Amino acid sequence: MSDRRTAPGQRRAREFEAFVTGAAGRLLHTATLLTAEIPGDSPRARRLLLAALAHTCAHWDRLRDEDPYDHARHELVGRFARGAWRGGRTGGGVLGRIAPKDRLVVVLTLYEGVPEEQTAALLGLPVERVGAVRRRAVAELCEPPEPVLRPARAGGPGGSGRTP
Repeated sequence: MSDRRTAPGQRRAREFEAFVTGAAGRLLHTATLLTAEIPGDSPRARRLLLAALAHTCAHWDRLRDEDPYDHARHELVGRFARGAWRGGRTGGGVLGRIAPKDRLVVVLTLYEGVPEEQTAALLGLPVERVGAVRRRAVAELCEPPEPVLRPARAGGPGGSGRTP
């Protein structure tokens, strides 16, 4: 009798492990884009992923007809959104130049390929707002970054290195 009870549990554990093996890399990349951290050095993204996978594992038996990837991504996005709305611009790189909400829309619609209607429902925004945010964020990303001004060094172009 004990074998009958453990067999379904072991099967579910193997199914979840297979899901994680197949989906964790892409979900981590999505989380890294959201947090705008450097790939490979992304502690916030890893924490987001771990929490999303833990939630997905806890609800694994209830995901009968639901796509587990969509469920995990939904949890990842929700956790990021709850934390990002309170914070300002975080992270570095190109995506770090835009606000977290804008980054969320860009990552969902352009990287993950989630239609604007689904993105709007997921974020609780009107579809028109999602489109406007995406267009504004992409335009901001296409602008060249502001140059970092550094003090001129003595002996640089046009200077002899001596004080007159």
